[in-house]
Parts: sequence; C-alpha cells; structure tokens
Amino acid sequence: MSDGAGGQTAASTPALQAPEQPAPPPPSAAISRWDDACLAAAVFAVDPAGIGGVSIRALPGPVRDIWLDLARELLPAEAPYRRIPLHIADGRLLGGLDLAATLRAGRPVAERGLLAESDGGVVLLAMAERVSRSTAAHLSAALDNGEVLLERDGLTARTPTRFGVIALDEGANDEEQVPHTLIDRFAILLDLNDIRWHDAAPSDVDPEDIRAARERLAAVSIGDQEMEAVCGTALALGVDSLRASIAAMRVARASAALAGRDAVDIEDVSNAARLVLAPRATRMPMPEQPDEQPPEEPPPPEENQDDNEQNQSPEQEIDKPLEDQVLESAQAAIPENLLAMLQMGAMRSRTRSSGKSGATQTGSLRGRPSGTRHGDPGAGKRLNLIETLRAAAPWQRVRRTEREQTGRGSTDILVEVRHDDFRVTHYRHRSETTTIFVVDASGSAALHRLAEAKGAVELLLADCYVRRDRVAMIASRGPGAELLLPPTRSLVRAKRSPAGLPGGGGTPLASGIDAAVELADGVQRRGGTPVVVLLTDGRANVTREGIGGRAQATEDAFASARAFRVAELKALVVDMSPRPRPDAEKLAREMDAVYLPLPHADAAALSGAVKAVS
Repeated sequence: MSDGAGGQTAASTPALQAPEQPAPPPPSAAISRWDDACLAAAVFAVDPAGIGGVSIRALPGPVRDIWLDLARELLPAEAPYRRIPLHIADGRLLGGLDLAATLRAGRPVAERGLLAESDGGVVLLAMAERVSRSTAAHLSAALDNGEVLLERDGLTARTPTRFGVIALDEGANDEEQVPHTLIDRFAILLDLNDIRWHDAAPSDVDPEDIRAARERLAAVSIGDQEMEAVCGTALALGVDSLRASIAAMRVARASAALAGRDAVDIEDVSNAARLVLAPRATRMPMPEQPDEQPPEEPPPPEENQDDNEQNQSPEQEIDKPLEDQVLESAQAAIPENLLAMLQMGAMRSRTRSSGKSGATQTGSLRGRPSGTRHGDPGAGKRLNLIETLRAAAPWQRVRRTEREQTGRGSTDILVEVRHDDFRVTHYRHRSETTTIFVVDASGSAALHRLAEAKGAVELLLADCYVRRDRVAMIASRGPGAELLLPPTRSLVRAKRSPAGLPGGGGTPLASGIDAAVELADGVQRRGGTPVVVLLTDGRANVTREGIGGRAQATEDAFASARAFRVAELKALVVDMSPRPRPDAEKLAREMDAVYLPLPHADAAALSGAVKAVS
C-alpha cells in the first residue's frame, strides 16, 4: 500500500526483493504519486507532440476527471482537443471521400480526418484497452511520421500533423491492456487507481508557466552525463526499448523548461526516470557487490574533525554518481507488485500460444462491426449503403461519359451503382468458452478433489451468462473415464450430475485425457473454444484397455498427452497432491499445458486459476 509519501519505496515491499538483496535506500526527496501525476500533466502540456502520449490507467471517477481537467487547463486554449471514439471508422480518422460533396459536385471531394484536424493539439483516446488494431496502427504511424497518409476511395494525400495522445485505459484486469504499439510510443504511463479523491489536491502549476516553457523548450540542452544516466537507469531496470530512453530525455528537457532552466540537471533526469522508466521496469536493479579488500585501519582523529563535519555542506556529504541518484528515484516509483505482475503476464502469454483459434470469429450476422468487404447482400449478409455509395462515387464521371457515348441508360441518373460497388458489413464476435474439468476420482483424496472441482464449477457458472461460458466434467476412475456433466450452463444440472459419484479405484489417466480431447474436438466443431483443466497427481496405474500395470499406464498417459499437444488445445494441469510431484509436472510438459501446483486449493483458488488461463 502507498503511504502517500512518494510512491512505494522498495524497502516497504520486501516481496519484490530476492532474499540475498538488501533493501535499497529511500529516495532523497519524498514525492507523492499525485504530485508525479500533476508533473506529468505539466510536462505533457509543454511538449505534447514530442512526448507522444500519456496512458492513464484508471476507471472513470473523480480522480481521473480532476487530472483530465488539469491537463486541459494547462494546454493552450487555441490548441485542438479531439476525442477518438472506440469504434471510429478509418474514413473519419484519416479522412477520405466526402460523399455528399462528391455526389453534388460529380467529382471526388476529399474531407479532412480527425487526426489532421488535431494538428498542434491533443487527441483523447477513449477505452484505449479495446481499441482496434487498425486504429492503433494508424495512430502509431501518425506519431512516428508526423503526417497522415491517405490511400483510400481513389484518393492519395499526405497531410502533416503533429499531436499528443491521452489514452484512457479502463482495463478491469491485467489482461486488458493498451496495445503495445501505442504504449511503446507514449512517454508517460500513469496508474491513478489507488489514489484517493481527497488526495488529488489542485495543482499550483500556472498556465502562463506552461506557455513560457513551450517557448523556452527549443533552447534547452541535455549533456552527455545526463544522457548516460538515463540509459544506465533503463538498462538497470530492464527497459530494452530505445524509444523509452529517448522519451525520458524529452521529458527531462520539458521538465527543465518548466523549471526555467536552459540545461537538464539531476532533478529533471530523476523526474523523467519516475515517469517514463519506472512504470516500464521488468526487473529490480541488482546492487553492486564491492570487491573484497582487507579492512583499512581508520586514520587517527584530528583535532578539528568535528568542526569539519559540522561545516560540511550537503553537496560534499552526498557524493553519489548521477546514475545512482537517478536509479534510486526511479526505484522508489516502481509498483510494489512488479514481480507478481510479470509472473502472471508470462503465464498468460504462455497460455495464449495455443488453443486460441476458436476464440474470435467473423461473420455477417452478429457481433461488433469489423469493416466492410465486397460481396452480395442476402443470405444473412447486410448491405452497407454508405460504403456502397462511397465505392461508387469516384466512378460517376466515367460512367456518365459511358452512358453519353453508348446512349444506354438515362443521363439524369444521379448515382449509378453497379454490382462491383456492393459492400457488406462484417462482424466479429468472441465464441463461448467451454471449460472441461477432468477430475482424477481415484485414491483416498478423490472426494476432496471432486468437492473442489464441483465448487469451482458453481463459481464459474455464477457469471456464465456474462462470460458466455459452459462447463463440463469428466471423471477418471476405475477402468476408464466417464462423462459426468456434458457442456452446460445449468447450475442445477452441474450440482446434480456429479453428486453421486463415488471415489476410489484405479487411475486411468490416459482414458481421461483421450475423453477430454474427444469432447474438446466436438466443442471446436460447434464453434466454441475449449479449455481443459486436469486435476490429478500424475500417477497412472490403469492402461487404456482398463487393466492394471503402472509402467504401461504411465506410457499410455504420456502418449495421450502428446496427442493432446498435437490437438493444440489450451490446458491447465492442477497438481492436487499434498506435495508437488514431478509426475504431474512432466505430464503438463508433454501436454504443452500450464502446470499449477495447488496442494491446499479451495474452490475459489481453483476458479481464479481457470479464469487466468481462459
């Protein structure tokens, strides 16, 4: 938790440190997170186009509104301020054919897009975590090139435009993130979620100071020592992108201009490290180990030693390298749950590598619009009238000339639409997820495993109508596997079906995996996305034929696991044994699944693990 006195110091979060690492010293000056947020608004207002953008991770609320009002107040009144809706069309974003003017004039007439209208100002990107790939790519290209390239509707044009972006990230969890192509081009990343509204005090930054800083910015210089400190800090924090170091230098120059300086100093570099580098840190900096040297005898005390110490100035007392001071400032602003977030991110990226083919589907009937394509209306396909007219408009002069030369058709036709002009709307929707529980119901712990699995099923079904999920359960016991619960959303059925299942007997692990593959294949054929959750200790003792024999049963289980991997299904292997065993971990590797030891898991923990990989 933040104490409101300057970010989270690494000393207050021992979970981030490796056991052998001492806690780093606190920063020289305590700066609150809200102070840093206000500083970010100020430096962004000084140089929006140079800084590129600010990503604000916060849900709608008073704190975010206060920050947005501050940023708007600090920007020049004459600067454009445009809002980019979530599902904006490329024609409105980049510009294109002005359909009404084109039909009136009988010739192609171009209209300016929203990005061209924002030249010299700022665009506000709403719900940036859900922005389409097309919008993110167009924004990134405009930020890189300082211009908008228009190549559509028979038009080709380049329009110079330089602007900054304020991206509103309203992601409710770590899976919803602003696209990396945009984050890599934004200098400042802010998280306002944990700031209380009564801590968001009004800033004392004067808009006149911003105006003076904008005029002074071109003359601000940054020395070699400061640039080395920025790059060294980025290296120590594991920030590999060179864009981040360049962005930090731009923020440092804006900070110096805001303070009325003509050259960047240590304070400006520290500000840039906190705002730019600390949120991008991928590791905690390793302390330098001093070379082992024999201890030296202390010099004899001098008569005037006490007087010298009292007269020593702070500059003489603190003789740390510039890079170390900047690193301490950045380390104080690193999120306290950095390592936990990195581990969960690695787990999610690992699970996304396979089994995602059925998650997103395109069609012509339902879902979110994903553009238009050439096609014939009918059979469930909907004609997009506006795009059809837009495709036909550039050819009206040519078609009118053809009618006059051939004498076919009336010359009074305002718009001639041909078959090649037809455009139909395509939609994209996410298919429902079916979570298949494969429960090892053998042995003395079978009743415990079934209880946890049934509890997790009930928790997942609680929000299945929102998540469009189904659940199924397969029990692996005795001579083979049994489908206890076919894919369903019914909570009553989920509670009733496994209730009478007795525990005990052998472990036909291969049969359980084979049954999961068969059921998952049926789910995929119906357009769903299967997720298999295998609860087992990994010890098989019943073969595919239903006879005993641990060696053959283990070989059959690994063969079924390799067949599971070929099917490219998403899976989670939960080791429910009292102590994690290598058998279950090896089985997870053969299945290409995520391995999760949960010896004392309850239904809530199991449900959370399933949601993390879904």
